[in-house]
Amino acid sequence: MPGAGALRRATQEDDVLLPTHTAATSRAAGAMPMTAAPIEATSDELLARVLSSLDDDKAEDVVAIDLRGRSSVADHMVICSGRSSRQVSAIAEKLVERLKHEFGRICRIEGKEQGDWVLIDAGDVIVHVFRPEVREFYQLEKMWMQPGAGLAAARKA
Repeated sequence: MPGAGALRRATQEDDVLLPTHTAATSRAAGAMPMTAAPIEATSDELLARVLSSLDDDKAEDVVAIDLRGRSSVADHMVICSGRSSRQVSAIAEKLVERLKHEFGRICRIEGKEQGDWVLIDAGDVIVHVFRPEVREFYQLEKMWMQPGAGLAAARKA
């Protein structure tokens, strides 16, 4: 049988999760909203912030591929590597947090727990963060590069 403290904690948690607990009651209690209103940003502005974030977190071999006119899914794809599973997960987590904080953008993220290949869907920009061995195996750059374009032409430092 749980102690009184456990019941009290559960009740407080339940109050937060109840559908009757609204943003208005949070504001009345002095709490900040969880996310800001999304900021309209062009796909190029979003790409620039993604590349900056990857650079800040020491992502390696960053490649940006322009998908405009070739895919309706996104305008840009970014592929990069981290040196370990831990770094791959950290790069992805920091990127998602920065986009949420700066643009109010909630990104979908897949694969962060394993840390081999993390996919981040930021809307107009899709980001793949790989461990080097996994990246070499799938070779996404080769699939999406323009015919005749060298890999060096798509690299962003």
